Amino acid sequence: MHTARETEHAEDGLRRIAAGFATLGLLAACSGGTTEPATPANSSAPSAVDPSLKVPAPLATDQLLDSPCDVLTAAETAQVGLAYPGRKSTDVLTSCQWTSSGSRENFVGISALPQNKGGISDIYDQKSSQAYFQPVTIDGYPGVFASKADGRPSGNCVLWVGATDQLAFSVNPQIGTGHNKANPCGLAQQIATVVITHLKAQD
Repeated sequence: MHTARETEHAEDGLRRIAAGFATLGLLAACSGGTTEPATPANSSAPSAVDPSLKVPAPLATDQLLDSPCDVLTAAETAQVGLAYPGRKSTDVLTSCQWTSSGSRENFVGISALPQNKGGISDIYDQKSSQAYFQPVTIDGYPGVFASKADGRPSGNCVLWVGATDQLAFSVNPQIGTGHNKANPCGLAQQIATVVITHLKAQD
């Protein structure tokens, strides 16, 4: 059972994860400023997906959309150094936050972005407005490290991965202490790989 202090600490972590999503710029309306989920102009009829950004096979997305804390089992969280179970939030997006098994100063959030109907292509469309933008492939799936604010030196990284051609999800470590603080993007990639393996098994 969580103590009041632990609950407060977890809620603060969820707010920090939500702030991480917001800094990417995908949650702000085109006019800027708010944290309302974005709805791109072409969201009802997305344009053709760049062949280089197409997923090799659509992943099961029910857990990502409805119960994101289920995308990692107890064994999988242990594999990547996280404490089980995660804590669900619906403040900005439906997301889940896990605390590190080694320190309560370290968090990882996972969330899908259903408002953007072009999947990973929508993130690529905002390349010019990002402080960093580094394409990556995760177990064959297109991804990119990207955010409007570069928090990597302080242990914050945002990784987006295409789950289907219409849906991307993010992995957002916020590391305050320990060896992963120097390479939060490496941790994000490790966790995303485990999530993809998990989702493949849901088909």
